[in-house]
Amino acid sequence: MNEKKSKKISPYLIVFGILVVIIIAAALSTTLFNTASQQSPSGTANLSNYGPAPNIVGISGWINSQPLNISQLKGKVVLVDFWTYSCINCIRSIPHLNAWQSEYGGSNGLVIIGVSTPEFQFEHNYSNVYAAVKKFNITYPVALDNNYGTWDAYHNEYWPADYLVDANGTIRYEAFGEGDYNQTENAIRILLAQAGYKVPTASTSVPLGVNFSGIGSPEIYFGYATARQPLGGGESFAPNQTKTYLPQNITQQNAAYLFGSWYNAPDGMISVNNSRIYLVYYAKNVNIVASGVNGTNSTITLKVNGMNLNQSYLGADDMISNGIATATIGPSRLYNIVSAPSYSGWHELEIDASPGFKIYTFTFG
Repeated sequence: MNEKKSKKISPYLIVFGILVVIIIAAALSTTLFNTASQQSPSGTANLSNYGPAPNIVGISGWINSQPLNISQLKGKVVLVDFWTYSCINCIRSIPHLNAWQSEYGGSNGLVIIGVSTPEFQFEHNYSNVYAAVKKFNITYPVALDNNYGTWDAYHNEYWPADYLVDANGTIRYEAFGEGDYNQTENAIRILLAQAGYKVPTASTSVPLGVNFSGIGSPEIYFGYATARQPLGGGESFAPNQTKTYLPQNITQQNAAYLFGSWYNAPDGMISVNNSRIYLVYYAKNVNIVASGVNGTNSTITLKVNGMNLNQSYLGADDMISNGIATATIGPSRLYNIVSAPSYSGWHELEIDASPGFKIYTFTFG
């Protein structure tokens, strides 16, 4: 009878085989990791595909550039940034955009196009936008989208909003509102690397500059056509009329109380006589979008918690004279009127306005 001879496997051979497998697996893992790292600074290239990027259309003017379009920028990575110059959220994002322009712009492969789509009528003015571009040290191209042509082409709804377009003209990343700066920059770096550009080892570093958890007040609009909430005390708007608002107890937080005579415009309130505003707010900084009417200046006097502003609460657009804090309001823009040393709870703001002061919004930081 033929018997099959069994072969015994040495335990040393088994151990040796296991070690060989581990070494090969480790080598493969390292190779794959290095390849992924070369493709993407974050180790992943999984960005979304939102379809072809619309062209930049309906533009009434350009700053810092001749007219540009997505179709002529194939091979580049393009960041389309919707903004408007009086928007505090947009203003706080500009240092990040400027840093990306410096680090990745030009021959490094990134093209930023700031699409200035106006929220208020005064933001249609080329001279106003040009002055803001220079004030904020913006060097990348800015397109004036006064008729919302590009805004509508992108189906955009927000200021600010970013659409990141790859070298093939496809939208690969979207970000709405403030924040997400690290994620946005990482997406820029991924697409630059995929397009064959050399990406710097380190990302940019820009301080955030605001503590969102310390802000308990929303943006407050004053126009009867733009307001998102009622006036304080249940007072009503009087469209296109001058109305006298009577003093009353201030009981509501984040509601603007008007005293004295105010003209009710579609996009704001204009002081007429003995005009004051009271507001209980929760923030470190208070800003207003405001102007003097008909090209003139108006003066506002400021108090917080019933006291004249001292130096520690003085906004960037204020001055103190004889112990009284005032701000001169002229061109239509954002004015910083309170800048406290810290986030410290609820405060009551009083604004006493001379005639001809127009306020569009309160914003906070």
